[in-house]
Amino acid sequence: MDTGILMAFDYGLKKTGIAVTDPLQTIASALTTIPTPSLKDYVASYTQTHQVTGFVVGYPLQKDGTPSTIMPHIMGFARHLKGCYPHIPVYQQDERYTSKMAAQTLLAAGIKKMKRRDKTLLDKISASILLQSFLDTKTKTSL
Repeated sequence: MDTGILMAFDYGLKKTGIAVTDPLQTIASALTTIPTPSLKDYVASYTQTHQVTGFVVGYPLQKDGTPSTIMPHIMGFARHLKGCYPHIPVYQQDERYTSKMAAQTLLAAGIKKMKRRDKTLLDKISASILLQSFLDTKTKTSL
């Protein structure tokens, strides 16, 4: 997993934020937020035109470390990725507080209040924070 694009997902029941790395995997960038029902088709299209060498799926845990209620949906999506792209590893990354960090980032960047309320912007920024956190860790656990 030294070169090639990593693609990360801040999975939600309605919308999913997506972020990607540069091919050298040094920096994460927000890509888009799409309706979750379109996610599988989006990933299929993206992987046909870009060299994706890893998927990073955010795992929302409670403060006490227990899985959140959305976890079964996220596990289903991760299984889908592993089944459709067996040559591409799927990694997990704790995503606790990424939405809060994204909101703080938007505030610090001077984004106006109405724009900060746009959940699609928050979701893709959360995905980029999730992915950058993954890049910053030394131990990466494959599913």
